[in-house]
Amino acid sequence: MNVKNSLSESEVLKAIFERRSIRSFTNSPVSKELVMKILEAGSWAPSGLNNQPWRFAIVWDSELKEKLSKLTRYSRIIEEAAVAVAVFLDHDASYDYIKDCQAIGACLQNMLLAIHDLGLGGVWIGEILKNKDKVRALLGLDDKLELMAVLAVGYPSRRDQKSARKSLDELIVFEQ
Repeated sequence: MNVKNSLSESEVLKAIFERRSIRSFTNSPVSKELVMKILEAGSWAPSGLNNQPWRFAIVWDSELKEKLSKLTRYSRIIEEAAVAVAVFLDHDASYDYIKDCQAIGACLQNMLLAIHDLGLGGVWIGEILKNKDKVRALLGLDDKLELMAVLAVGYPSRRDQKSARKSLDELIVFEQ
């Protein structure tokens, strides 16, 4: 059964089903106002005890983006993006590591949905985590911050990305 097509879709469901990871961008700048709206959407994610353990580092500067890009095999994506947003877990705000990582995942998803809703494109880069200490050092940030992901954000150079999902029958392991 394809739930997506059998129910009337709300705007939220429409955004969830239509959002794609965008890995190629135009050279158009993204306004600070839009980036702040994206961060605000992220900040409204649920977190245990409402501790809001996420912290953001915004990288606009092309030289700094180039240095950041050298810390991942997806360097072209970061270089092309109008802005990169590094998302960190603040260990001083943390009370349960696993729950806080889950909360940051929700924060990242909120941000990706906001990016899509605002007509922008973005991609969650996790592979850069292999160099999380180098990213933190490059940005001159405190050791209490642990990199969780980098979002590359910009105006998409194309919007014809396709994606597929496993059927719910393949994903449901128990139902009674």
